[in-house]
Amino acid sequence: MERQLIVMRHAKSSWDSSAVTDHERPLNARGRRDTPRVAKRLVDLGWQPQHILSSDSQRTRDTCNLLLSSWEDGIGVDYLASLYLAGPKALADEFQQLSDEVTTLLVLGHNPGWEAIVHRLSDQSVTMKTASAAMLTAICPGWGDAFHVEWELHDLIHSRELG
Repeated sequence: MERQLIVMRHAKSSWDSSAVTDHERPLNARGRRDTPRVAKRLVDLGWQPQHILSSDSQRTRDTCNLLLSSWEDGIGVDYLASLYLAGPKALADEFQQLSDEVTTLLVLGHNPGWEAIVHRLSDQSVTMKTASAAMLTAICPGWGDAFHVEWELHDLIHSRELG
């Protein structure tokens, strides 16, 4: 079965907030502006996800909420502590729990792990700036097999390039 995977880094966060920890940092104004642009571009390209696996940090939650407000209802979301600053191993573990009925998935998280995931899946090196989304496809029987098949990188959306 063909599967679509969107690997997206959270939008620009605020270093000037009153957040006590890195985990609690919210988006800044640019992050709140850029996220709907990325959401619209994904829809225009036919890449609206059926489900989202997201880090549970505040900046990824904020990014996810802005994405969801730009899309149709009914997209499931799991906010996972395991994806906070995670890499390929943590995502592979989470894929084991994902329903194979999902054909288009968005994973939302952080660098450097997200660049490592795109490289591990597609053998392509990318730069994942804030609010960047890598779009990958593969023929994959189930999400549990995702790290055992070759993915093709179709496009990389950078929010700064969207008007």
